[in-house]
Amino acid sequence: LHLSAVKLAELHSDLKIQEKDELSWKKLKAEGLDEDGEKEAKLRRNLDVIMTKYGMNGKKNSQLADTNYIKDGAESDTLDDPRLDKLWSKAKTSGKFSDEELDKLWREFKHHKEKIYEYNILLETVSRTEDIHKNVISPSEENLVKEEILHNKHRELKEKLRSINEGFERLRKVSHQGYDTTSEFEEPRVIDLWDMAKSANFTDKELESFREELKHFEAKIEKHHHYQKQLEISHQKLKHIEGTGDKDHLNRNKEKYAMLEEKTKELGYKVKKHLQDLSSRISQGLQHNEL
Repeated sequence: LHLSAVKLAELHSDLKIQEKDELSWKKLKAEGLDEDGEKEAKLRRNLDVIMTKYGMNGKKNSQLADTNYIKDGAESDTLDDPRLDKLWSKAKTSGKFSDEELDKLWREFKHHKEKIYEYNILLETVSRTEDIHKNVISPSEENLVKEEILHNKHRELKEKLRSINEGFERLRKVSHQGYDTTSEFEEPRVIDLWDMAKSANFTDKELESFREELKHFEAKIEKHHHYQKQLEISHQKLKHIEGTGDKDHLNRNKEKYAMLEEKTKELGYKVKKHLQDLSSRISQGLQHNEL
């Protein structure tokens, strides 16, 4: 796969969550609590996203961008969208961003690219489900359940498309104008969650509580980014020391690398699990709005 140290740690975190979700689903299935197959379908979609994200789906150039936006003096990946490539090029040459802000902006572009991947996978899943549903002639209780599943998937598609459109507008605005110093949040995933939370059926008190939780979540993400950078530096240092033949120095750095790798995996898992929980709570609030 030729994945960087950071990407391997991220893959480990994603697979750990996928494994936990699948074990939970098997327990639900044994108790007869996933009769419509919706949770199983979601697990398959999540696995598809992971396979695509790390270039494990057999398709060339399907991997998402590397963690660091600069690698050997060049960008590590394209954004697979001419509009995004144009915005990124404009922002990079505008002189409005410090190196740290460019790093942050690249994370926003990567996040947007990942949302588009997830949307396309869900769209493909819905299309397949619709084709199967159209071929069923006789109405039955089971088909009514499948119609409800389709309705839920269309709603999810609508939410994801709205998020993509809003995200693109934000990227366009930031790329042209630079960062707003008065902005409440900086991390793209947190900005998305906060925008959705404001549209959900939360009371003022619940929204304020959610805001505070998002601040803690953003701090957790920043800590994870810090360890990702340290892991990448340690990886590069380890490769350099391997060529010197100094075994003692090499062993010390291997121990440090192993510690950083484990910490990065652990934080990555915690961040993704927390994100999953926060997203689920917001989805419930948005669904309540439609009822």
